[in-house]
Amino acid sequence: MAKPGGILPVVAGWRSYHRGMERTARISASWRLRTRTLEPGARTLVMGVVNITPDSFSDGFLLASDKGLTHALRLMDEGADILDLGAESTRPGSHTGGADAAVSAEEEQARLLPVLEGVLKARPDAVISVDTYKAATARAALEAGAEIINDVSGFTWDEAMPGVCAEFGAGVVLMHSRGRPDEWRTQAQLDPDALIMTVREGLAASAGAARSAGIVEDCIVLDPGYGFGKRLDENYVLLARQSELLALGRPLVAGLSRKSFLGHTLAGLYGGIPAPTDARETASVAALTAAILNGASIVRVHEVRAAVEAARIADAVLAAG
Repeated sequence: MAKPGGILPVVAGWRSYHRGMERTARISASWRLRTRTLEPGARTLVMGVVNITPDSFSDGFLLASDKGLTHALRLMDEGADILDLGAESTRPGSHTGGADAAVSAEEEQARLLPVLEGVLKARPDAVISVDTYKAATARAALEAGAEIINDVSGFTWDEAMPGVCAEFGAGVVLMHSRGRPDEWRTQAQLDPDALIMTVREGLAASAGAARSAGIVEDCIVLDPGYGFGKRLDENYVLLARQSELLALGRPLVAGLSRKSFLGHTLAGLYGGIPAPTDARETASVAALTAAILNGASIVRVHEVRAAVEAARIADAVLAAG
């Protein structure tokens, strides 16, 4: 069925109705990486987070390369399809990009590369994504064997990034971020329609920049960017209406694990203060299940085993429909 801005893509799974228009629940499309191809439409893929940082909002304890490697291998043993290695925190309030970046490209690579190389030595078939917005780090990671670059800025914070990803034929995750982390707390509240339009237009612009740089369509997946410049309740609007982003025609990644808006929703159970990050796992599983049922083909999580089990159930619901 025709929609403003394009034609709904071919999908697999169930169909529902929203605002009187036919909606689709899962994009059926291949995701081409640097050396292989994944099929995220066939089942939900689980991306396990490995934060090799001292200051991440969640599990920022893996700075030592041996700890990072041990953690990464555990996530693979628990069923992670992809490992997402990050060596710079983009928590709210952090400084990113430019001369005042909290972490230089050199420091980021010094943290990242030993873990990346260690994983590939231990598990040569591992699919590794690197969470970075810096083109220099992306190049070093791809040269070391990474398959995917996960850019939280959607190619907006480093103009050299699209060219590097195109040169290597990397798979890319393009996330929507409304401003930089040190701007998020001052963002104006958006009404639901404006929020969805902002995210959709931002993702479309990022995908357009990728194509203009020579990145083929099959290499691109899109991430709405939960928590990245969205006010607390805006994240629930985005989750409830996530399927509207399927009109962009590429698989969706949902990164909801341990996000602060979940902690705020649970505050009534914790004496009026937000639930701490280590008490958000059940909420994270609930949110990722909702995301899958609303069109996500890939989920980015900290605790893999619970996510794998939840994804199996959500996939069974989609298949039954």
